[in-house]
Amino acid sequence: MASAPQPSLPLFYKDLMPLNSRDHIKWSNRKSDTAKWLVGQHAIPLTADEFAQAQRDFPIVFSQGNDPLPIALMGLNEGVNTFVDDNGKVNDPIYIPAYIRRYPFMLAKLEEKAENLSLCFDPTSDTVGEFDDGENFFTEDGKATPETQNILDFCEKFEQAGIKTKAFVDALKEKDLLMDSEISISQDQNTDQPYVYRGFQMVDQEKLRALDGETLKAWNENGMLAVIHAHILSLDLMRQIFARQVQQGKGPKLPSEAAKS
Repeated sequence: MASAPQPSLPLFYKDLMPLNSRDHIKWSNRKSDTAKWLVGQHAIPLTADEFAQAQRDFPIVFSQGNDPLPIALMGLNEGVNTFVDDNGKVNDPIYIPAYIRRYPFMLAKLEEKAENLSLCFDPTSDTVGEFDDGENFFTEDGKATPETQNILDFCEKFEQAGIKTKAFVDALKEKDLLMDSEISISQDQNTDQPYVYRGFQMVDQEKLRALDGETLKAWNENGMLAVIHAHILSLDLMRQIFARQVQQGKGPKLPSEAAKS
């Protein structure tokens, strides 16, 4: 069972293997209410189509670098996910990003020069294998079951959303609207040592307001302006996520506190 080429695997994935009826005729996919692989993951990739729903629960920011990605912050510090307990169970009624729901599946090229993408999965996942329970991937004669078709459809829609998201980010970059940002949060209003978070980008609202009318009209008509506003509105949740960290005993230490430990 050859694995797919994997020079660098995406977040969550430890290995990739193409799903096929020869090797996985008796394999199935079983549901689970826990996701151990999500424990400690604070930044989750997000598609532009999800901003309207995700902005109710998470701050949405953009990663740094030449190819920024939208990300939903489930925690402000690395290693902290405020919505998942130590067993990987999400205990709050929140929006679950599609990137999370897609795992352990994804579309990938089986060969570097291949034009088509194939349905692959992470074989290290405990939700895929030869189980007595779960939904089979193939029938006895090797045909894909509705379960497999549903997974494939979801992954194809995710890829399409990814293309739209890249176009959205490219449009922001073209207008030079993304800026490096930071936020200062004080746990105690009386302290003069706030916690400062950096390493992300957000839309420059001054430049957004200064955009020409033709661009604003076009972005309003194609829905891009609504996506930008969802991002901006979500930023108010930074302090709520910080408060969740403190409440859960996962808050960061001030420089002076870290020096004492």
